[in-house]
Amino acid sequence: MPRVSRWYVRTAWAHFLVAITWGALLLTYKAWPGLGAWVWRLRGWHIEALLVGWGTQMILGVLFWWLPKLPGGVSRGPQAPVWLAYGLLNAGVAAVVVAHTWGWGDGLRWGRALEMLAGLTFAVNAWPRIRPLVRAPARPRRTSP
Repeated sequence: MPRVSRWYVRTAWAHFLVAITWGALLLTYKAWPGLGAWVWRLRGWHIEALLVGWGTQMILGVLFWWLPKLPGGVSRGPQAPVWLAYGLLNAGVAAVVVAHTWGWGDGLRWGRALEMLAGLTFAVNAWPRIRPLVRAPARPRRTSP
């Protein structure tokens, strides 16, 4: 597994741990409302960490690893755009989390823009590696005389 894919996957699992911890706090608040209403500020963080931080990041990390190598079979292409996408995605998640938690209205727009830019950057890098599946021609069946 390439180093960049390992970073994507490890960071995805970190987001997952945060997401399930916040989700557990949200469920605990339903049972014991005395915890305080501050718990509901974590809801946006929980959703963002689960869907984008864990889901999207895990998909991109595994996708970079699994896509076929470039023609010639020696390289996956330049890794700089993939690292850039990693940074943009995590910066976008952080901006959306700050916006949800502390009410920074522009953070949602900036965060989503960074996440979209991360996806485009990753796609531009992955596009040359996407090829059609080439199947061997079927053998003609022999008929018995």
